[in-house]
Amino acid sequence: MRAAVHTASNEPLRIEELTDPRPRTGEVAIDVTSCGACHSDLHVLKGELPFPTPGVLGHEVAGVVSEVGPEVTDLSVGDRVVTSFIMPCGRCAQCASGNEEICLDFFAYNRAKGLLYDGDTRLYRPGGDPVWMYSMGGLAERSVTPATSVYRVPDGVELADVASVGCSTMTAYGALRHAADVRVGDTVAVVAAGGVGSALIQLASVFGASEIIAVDIGEEKLAGARKLGATSTVNSAEVDAAAAVREITGGRGVDVAFEALGGEKTFDIARDSVVEGGQVVVVGIAPSGTTGKIDLGTIARKKLQVKGSYGAKPRRDMPILLDLVARGLLRPQDSISRRYGFDRVQEAYDALDRGEIQGRAVITME
Repeated sequence: MRAAVHTASNEPLRIEELTDPRPRTGEVAIDVTSCGACHSDLHVLKGELPFPTPGVLGHEVAGVVSEVGPEVTDLSVGDRVVTSFIMPCGRCAQCASGNEEICLDFFAYNRAKGLLYDGDTRLYRPGGDPVWMYSMGGLAERSVTPATSVYRVPDGVELADVASVGCSTMTAYGALRHAADVRVGDTVAVVAAGGVGSALIQLASVFGASEIIAVDIGEEKLAGARKLGATSTVNSAEVDAAAAVREITGGRGVDVAFEALGGEKTFDIARDSVVEGGQVVVVGIAPSGTTGKIDLGTIARKKLQVKGSYGAKPRRDMPILLDLVARGLLRPQDSISRRYGFDRVQEAYDALDRGEIQGRAVITME
């Protein structure tokens, strides 16, 4: 099969022929039809997040089940599916306590070493050299992943539209539902209207937020945010964004501010935009070593809550999200602004790095 292989920091992805991966116990092989280009992949490509090389990135996968391993009983060859970027082992202490979004094995094996949970990769070069996997290694014609990360796409939903549900949409849902517990009538700010930010805007509307303020530095992204449901927008390159958010809310500030990029400046805006007793939810994956400043006295005096959120709970929440899509309440396709053929995969990440992608770019296997 063909795969886009990451060989070194700041080097272009190389299209290589790898041996076809085969599923083992509890795993599924998927013929990939499309894969989203996520900012966390870009952090790896630039050396801002540590990950071994050579590796295959890509974790927003849509495709068709081509093979099932032993002990997989609820999926069949031919099923149209999407994957969650978090692949819960289902056995560790965090999974057992309901916190599968921070599965211990996922971080110890996959994020740290590029392995699946038997301590081995499924990807090899023809000569037998191993290639490591970032989640399921979806930037390839075939992907193998634990069945715990694979979900059927409802009838009537276009497979080409839903690759991003398993990462940007699921990440947004986890932040809104589990971290912030946004309720009808709450006011929210979304700082950075990229892939995750776009999903936050869409879902905040579904959740019944009364005011959804999108903050970004690009007018095109802000225009896209308005189409997705933002009630107000702020260009932080032109004005004091936190002051603008407060002005929009009558001097009060928002109930929840979501930081959706992983940057010091965006954290500052989120921190300064919330009302007393409000929540700052950090969703963006920051490069290693990134810091955010906060006055400890402010936390106590204003009863400020600063939270982190790393995705949703896949086995509980992916079916909910796919049902919202099937009922037309959530339209992930509206946030897809560009599609690239597999031979142009590097172009997608270059455009993402230049800040040109509104919402999400998707790579299609052609």
